[in-house]
Amino acid sequence: MFSSRRPGNLGVRDGMLAPCKRSPNCVSSQANPADAQHYIAPIHGTMEAVRRAVEAFPGATIIEKRETYLYAEFRTRLMRFVDDVEFYSDGKVIHVRSCSRLGRRDFGVNRERVEALRRKIETP
Repeated sequence: MFSSRRPGNLGVRDGMLAPCKRSPNCVSSQANPADAQHYIAPIHGTMEAVRRAVEAFPGATIIEKRETYLYAEFRTRLMRFVDDVEFYSDGKVIHVRSCSRLGRRDFGVNRERVEALRRKIETP
């Protein structure tokens, strides 16, 4: 319904996920930490733990999975909006980027989702 097209800037380029757009509906662990609107701490865990957490999350569909990268679409239940969520392991931490495809505001949904996933991934 409101899915729009999959962005063309997804993936890892030179060790970096795409930067967040200016709108407040995106969080990234690779954003400047001084940017409180967009920055979120990286995750400590394994890519296997990421995969398990994403698979168990309601509305999630894994689109691409590699040894150091996972991309999933998260679809909201009611309006069927799509958020693109990426995880990238640099060997030390797992970087994450979660961004709404449409609109300007997400009412904190992307940040809340990443924190919920963090709890599942970082808890043994």
